[in-house]
Amino acid sequence: MYKCFFKRILDFVIALVVLTVALPILLAVILFLLIANKGKAFFVQERPGRNAKIFKVIKFKTMTDEKDVNGVLLSDEQRLTKTGKFVRSTSLDELPQLINVLKGDMSLVGPRPLLVQYLPLYNEEQAKRHLVRPGITGWAQINGRNAISWEKKFEYDVWYVNHVSFLLDIKIILKTIINVFRRDGINSDTHVTMEYFTGNK
Repeated sequence: MYKCFFKRILDFVIALVVLTVALPILLAVILFLLIANKGKAFFVQERPGRNAKIFKVIKFKTMTDEKDVNGVLLSDEQRLTKTGKFVRSTSLDELPQLINVLKGDMSLVGPRPLLVQYLPLYNEEQAKRHLVRPGITGWAQINGRNAISWEKKFEYDVWYVNHVSFLLDIKIILKTIINVFRRDGINSDTHVTMEYFTGNK
């Protein structure tokens, strides 16, 4: 009953309340990012959701679009602004996804929505992560986030899909809040952001 009905109601109510309360913070972040990114505050990208249905995820833009002399984007480290680094480290970049939650594209808790090009790379077990709505936070996020391997991340995602419950979601939300204040697991061991998934070896 919770997974099929009450989870969606809880998502909508909490997302609406948080967006309303956090509006002054959101406006301040938008202003600073507009300055840091020279006119761009939001990052919109297609991601696969429940049943791999494609939707457009909304996040704050933490990196510039700077390119080298050959027109190739600079590395993440070079494009990440000081403002963007702060927004990312405090997880404020995730707040606009509450709009996705209101729309029903996402849930507060679930496997993170990854890149569309990863879809054909999943094995049968890993693909089960798409049986539920993707989340702003999830079981993998409170157990390492970007600091764990892809294999472990997918293992946590599928475990969540098989164990969805109200108490588990509350536990994940509370642990997420603690991790945000501690700034745990923001980066991977080798990159500012998580390195690309290249498939199962």
